[in-house]
Amino acid sequence: MDETPSPADAANDAITQPLDDVIDSDAFIPRLLALLSNALVWRESMLLRREFSLGTNDWRVLSALGVRPGSSATDVSEFLVMNKAVVSKAVNVLISRNLIASTGGPRGSRHLFLTPAGVEMHNEMLPISLAGEDILLSQLSADEVAALRVLLGKLMGQIPHLAQDDA
Repeated sequence: MDETPSPADAANDAITQPLDDVIDSDAFIPRLLALLSNALVWRESMLLRREFSLGTNDWRVLSALGVRPGSSATDVSEFLVMNKAVVSKAVNVLISRNLIASTGGPRGSRHLFLTPAGVEMHNEMLPISLAGEDILLSQLSADEVAALRVLLGKLMGQIPHLAQDDA
């Protein structure tokens, strides 16, 4: 006998009042960081797609290779703390557009480099990212920006702990 409630029964049992034990959404730091990140990514993605027909993930890979030429896709994934499949898709897009080139080696271990067209694309995309940061920080003093960078650096140090299995 199936004891799964029907959609109609589930609707009748729906909880219509807020729960007593919930996250304070105005003060929960992970939510606030996610909202800021989402807003930056949405803005950047919209502008990059409209201007260059590339997305934020493509830009992140180009940018990473500008900082770390010769990285493998795995290295880029670890540097960006991004899913390997997402990085692989971006790498394939960028290779197909002749913006990056790969040297020999098995998939995932090939060394990736910007091409001259990739450097040009990087330089054209860079102002969009920098403008997003300028918008975000425009209401902060230089001292507040410096303090924020220190605090974010400390938070970034916690990334390895977030990947640990607490179960």
